Amino acid sequence: MDESSSPGPIPLDSRKDGILKRILEEMGLISMYVSSRDVKLLCLQRFVRMFGYGISTLILVAYLDALGIPKTEIGLFMTLTLVGDICISFFLTLFADALGRRAILALGAVLMSASGVVFALFGTYWVLLIAAVVGVISPSGNEIGPFKAIEESIVAQLTDPKKRSDVYAWYSLLGLVGAACGSMVCGWVIQYLTEMLQWDIIRAYRAIYVGYAIIGLLKLTLIILLSHSVESEKKQQQSRARDDERRPLLEGSTEANAHPKRGLRWLFPDVSKESVPVVITLCLLFALDSFGSGLAPLSWITYYFKAQFNIEEGKLGSIFFVTQTIAGASLIVASSLAKRFGNVNTMVFTHLPSQIFRALLGVPSDVHLALVFLILNSSTQAMDTGPRSAFLATIVLPGERTAVMGTVNVVKTTAQSLGPILTGFLVYRNLFWVSFACSGCLKAAYDLGLLAFFKEKERERERAERLRIQGQEEQHNHAES
Repeated sequence: MDESSSPGPIPLDSRKDGILKRILEEMGLISMYVSSRDVKLLCLQRFVRMFGYGISTLILVAYLDALGIPKTEIGLFMTLTLVGDICISFFLTLFADALGRRAILALGAVLMSASGVVFALFGTYWVLLIAAVVGVISPSGNEIGPFKAIEESIVAQLTDPKKRSDVYAWYSLLGLVGAACGSMVCGWVIQYLTEMLQWDIIRAYRAIYVGYAIIGLLKLTLIILLSHSVESEKKQQQSRARDDERRPLLEGSTEANAHPKRGLRWLFPDVSKESVPVVITLCLLFALDSFGSGLAPLSWITYYFKAQFNIEEGKLGSIFFVTQTIAGASLIVASSLAKRFGNVNTMVFTHLPSQIFRALLGVPSDVHLALVFLILNSSTQAMDTGPRSAFLATIVLPGERTAVMGTVNVVKTTAQSLGPILTGFLVYRNLFWVSFACSGCLKAAYDLGLLAFFKEKERERERAERLRIQGQEEQHNHAES
């Protein structure tokens, strides 16, 4: 055989480039790099918002306790805060596509900033409660308000389905990193203000809420930078129709034959009959999971470690920075697993082990063993976040996403709101370990239910979406030709 005709060895640089590209693809960085400017801005907003939630959550229970509010009333406070979020989030997300997604996001940012101002200036229980109910204060460290549902719907709209799990993973990761950084910064700032500057603890807590209000304004600035592409397809069509009144005459069939909804009906989204049983089942399962989360929210966990083991704020903030950073890093692994095993399998088999350690969190009397359980719980508890968002984007139709995601979030918040008041009752009777045990068991039941109901349904919807996108591309090519 002629040596000149045989292929030569692959250059070392090419092999290195191939390996590097594969690593970047597995980490989802290439998907993030090619994503639109709006998607990158949404991810940055998520970081900023969760940073604010992180600084608030670390001190919320401690601040109310320092004001002399009984623990049972603190539990009621947190429950009513979540109830207020339910009402506001439901209406804002229900009408977001019709009224404008940017406008609703901007309103949420203003409410977030206003809440920070009230918490910084007032110490009366009912004034703080009204600010928390009407405004945006996270009692659990998790997402509240209309932001997440609207942003995830935008990401689904602007991202190729094959890249969604990667983008959602980084979107979720930046949220967890933001919350972790917020917790650490808050802890050390509180310690500096009280120990070095000799501020009293209530004054130091109020300074943190001034920072929270500023973060709300920063988020508002980022929202203003978003383009019109983030609006729903229906909203964009209405805008184009206003810009060119002759367009229905020129395009004829599609616009002219449409039957627009009149009166207030145009505000409401259309949800297909086939999606209704899917949404109901999802809501029931997510309610179970969220009620479990509400029994042991992050604010109560931080309070537990402070009260049980007398850990100072600086160290406490650093501990939760580490646990949330671990949780964030696990999201990238989850994105890679979801590509191979599917979103549902990844959600269940990564989330389930962490709930065992969550259930055992209140058992150890030794701080080191308790921290081990906390870290083991954190290592996989957030791995279902990115796949869950991608799963929701796949399981519902594009025109339904914002409304369905908003409804799911409202149901989750409703179920979660029932937890803190029960936890406050249990803590009052020195039964903190019961709330941890019930929390872990309920969340494990959610995992098993998800696997039973949606393992095959996800595959069916993925095939249907591929066919829908293929049909749209063929129509587009036909129109151009």
